[in-house]
Amino acid sequence: MSTMLTVDPGQLRASVTEKYAELARHPAGGFHFHTGRRLARLLDYDAALVESLPDRAVESFAGVANPFSLGPLGQGEHVVDIGSGGGFDTFVAACLVGADGHVVGVDMTPAMLAKSRETARLMAFGQVEFREGLAEGLPVADGWADVVISNGVFNLVADKTLALAEAFRILRPGGRLRIADIALGRPVPAAAACSIDLWTDCIAGGLSVDDWRGLLTTAGFADIRVGPAVDTFGGAPGERNARRYEVFGYPFAARKPG
Repeated sequence: MSTMLTVDPGQLRASVTEKYAELARHPAGGFHFHTGRRLARLLDYDAALVESLPDRAVESFAGVANPFSLGPLGQGEHVVDIGSGGGFDTFVAACLVGADGHVVGVDMTPAMLAKSRETARLMAFGQVEFREGLAEGLPVADGWADVVISNGVFNLVADKTLALAEAFRILRPGGRLRIADIALGRPVPAAAACSIDLWTDCIAGGLSVDDWRGLLTTAGFADIRVGPAVDTFGGAPGERNARRYEVFGYPFAARKPG
């Protein structure tokens, strides 16, 4: 397993920010991935819950699997959504934890933050807030979260070891990790792994399922579970590259020892 930084982190962040700012402003535009309600159906989110959300809370969704599929959230829990984007998973979590819970979305893209904050205001979701920050340096106190979620985010982070250490830090002892990300069945050649475009296409930053398990173990997580594969890119413009590297989305669950 290798966690070497094959791209410049600053350049990668700038490219990711540019792409996802476009998704925030023009969610109906052409992207290499599925988006919005169609994607939520593909990933088997609770249909009634998704239907209850307004279009602006769903339209910029661009996840890769369902992080809620490997275990429920409880009423009143504290949740952090890393790379919250337009806020879809944050709002789903808010519905699950209820008015007595609290959900913090963290994102680095100003356009996504502006959109998600306005959506939370319009929905009167007082249990939700959005903070600007990076996965590698979360603006959340040690041990604050009962659950950390993310969806299709860690593959876009150059230093995954640091990002997972941050997720571990903000969880309380016994807290749960519920993430979704892409995994590769065929490794990306070293030359291609330096391509920013292949990173922002959610390909080059992916790992094998075994390597994801290894990183989670190294970060200190226990009871690691992996859910069924999802053909995330099937029928999307990015399907060709996904097939080339045998890319599928997976939900992952783990626990911080208590």
